[in-house]
Amino acid sequence: MRIAIPTTGDRLEQHFGHCEKFVLTDIDPVSRQVIATAEVPAPEHQPGLLPPWLMERGVTHVIAGNMGTRARTLLQEASVEVLTGVPEESASVLVRQYLDGTLVTGESTCHH
Repeated sequence: MRIAIPTTGDRLEQHFGHCEKFVLTDIDPVSRQVIATAEVPAPEHQPGLLPPWLMERGVTHVIAGNMGTRARTLLQEASVEVLTGVPEESASVLVRQYLDGTLVTGESTCHH
C-alpha cells in the first residue's frame, strides 16, 4: 500500500493540484505499519497530469482536502482509493488516523 498526500510546507495542501510536494508513505498491508516515507516534488500543475504521475509511482491511496472531479475519476478508474474533505494536518498524523480508522473525511468543495 502506498499513500500519497499533497502537501505544502509540512501540512496537507487543501488544493490537490497546487501542492509543493507529495508525501509518499509505504504501508505493510499485514501489520499496517509505516515502512517508508519519502517527499517527492510535485510537477507543475496541469489538468489531468497528477493521476497518471501518481500511478507511475505506485500510489494506491490518496488522502486530500479538495480535488476536482476529473482527477478523482481518473484515480478511481485506476483503482486508487481517494479520500477527500480531509482537514489540514501533517501527513504523518493523517496516515496514522487513516490506519487507526479515525480519519475524518467529507465533501470536496473543488468543482473543476
